[in-house]
Amino acid sequence: MNKTELVAKMAEHAELTKAEAARALKSFEETVTEAMKNGDKISIVGFGSFETSSRAARTGRNPQTGKEIQIPAATVPKFKAGKTLKDSVN
Repeated sequence: MNKTELVAKMAEHAELTKAEAARALKSFEETVTEAMKNGDKISIVGFGSFETSSRAARTGRNPQTGKEIQIPAATVPKFKAGKTLKDSVN
């Protein structure tokens, strides 16, 4: 499912126009992104939680040449599914 299909499904389920659903989805994305930039954790009970994790710098290898390269430290986003979501998928 792509973003357009998601917006259409959201509009159908919530009885909104597609434009309203698109604005709601965009607002959700922006809010989650901003919170994660600030290092906050977002928990939606039953659905899951969004948070960030720090990865330390490390040495890796270029698979084409085998040459060692330095991979810089990074902050990465994580999503952990909640129990209700896990149960409904299985």
